[in-house]
Amino acid sequence: MFAIQLAKQQEHAEVATAEGYHVAPDSAHIKQFAERFPFALTGAQGRALSAILADFQKDAPMSRLLEGDVGSGKTAVAAVAAYAVATSRPEHGRDWGNLQVAYMAPTELLARQQFCSFVEYFKHLPIQIGLITGSGCMKFPSKVNPTEPTTISRAQLLKWVANGEIPILIGTHALIQKSVMWKHLALVIIDEQHRFGTRQRRALAQKNSDTAEKKRMPHLLSMT
Repeated sequence: MFAIQLAKQQEHAEVATAEGYHVAPDSAHIKQFAERFPFALTGAQGRALSAILADFQKDAPMSRLLEGDVGSGKTAVAAVAAYAVATSRPEHGRDWGNLQVAYMAPTELLARQQFCSFVEYFKHLPIQIGLITGSGCMKFPSKVNPTEPTTISRAQLLKWVANGEIPILIGTHALIQKSVMWKHLALVIIDEQHRFGTRQRRALAQKNSDTAEKKRMPHLLSMT
């Protein structure tokens, strides 16, 4: 027990001293985004978002657990957090592209469900959303039909993620494969985090392809 606690404290110390991504979204834009939901945010959702957005503006990377009953609206909170990150620019002179978000779900069914939810939340915005699972890849919006997602090749999706063209990527364990690299991965969202191992969760934090970005640790939002 002592060895386990010591290892956890070492991990906490590493996170506390790491450099995170400073995200300072416009509060008016955040409010407008949330107001388009087909429901009003609850007081608990509002408090959770306030804590998350406050953490985004600190120097150290966030590490939070969002806990709630099934149907309590955790995905909506995650979507607002993803919007805040995906509409923010990199700092320190690296101003090309936007910051990126990885959303990892434990099963392909759940990953597809969350992809559909994010498409619904973001369909009015020019923000590309990708889906990667063991059985295939998709992207929203489609060039042929801007209101619908389309199936694309894995190679093309990985290219767009690596160069920063796709700011939000949803997937299963496929997200932590060596072939998946990022330009500016600033937020990692783990859905049903108790179903993933520690190594799987940590693996996503080291996926930036940019050498300068490898020194920075993305914010972490775990949900259960």
